[in-house]
Amino acid sequence: QVQLVESGGGLVQAGGSLRLSCAASGSIFSINDMGWFRQAPGKQRELVATITSSSSTNYADSVKGRFIISRDNGKNTVYLQMNSLKPEDTAVYYCRLFRTKATGYWGQGTQVTVSS
Repeated sequence: QVQLVESGGGLVQAGGSLRLSCAASGSIFSINDMGWFRQAPGKQRELVATITSSSSTNYADSVKGRFIISRDNGKNTVYLQMNSLKPEDTAVYYCRLFRTKATGYWGQGTQVTVSS
């Protein structure tokens, strides 16, 4: 079975930074594309960032220039460095391991709250 364990969420003031981690097991991590999604109360889950097996990255326009996704294949871990946080970044953040663009596995979610 594939398991994704997230950590690093918490409460931060606007303008601050936070680093999320997602450790994977049960998969050949180095060949999987990875991503981060988020879901705010009353809103749909949205894609935040992706990173391919070759470390190519892509970001939602709303976080471009502020967030950085990275991976450490030796640790089977993907990270999301979040800088210049805004209250609208408040959401539950979910790690995703992609089998395809539409299928894969989810982490349990970690709460990020940004106060004004």
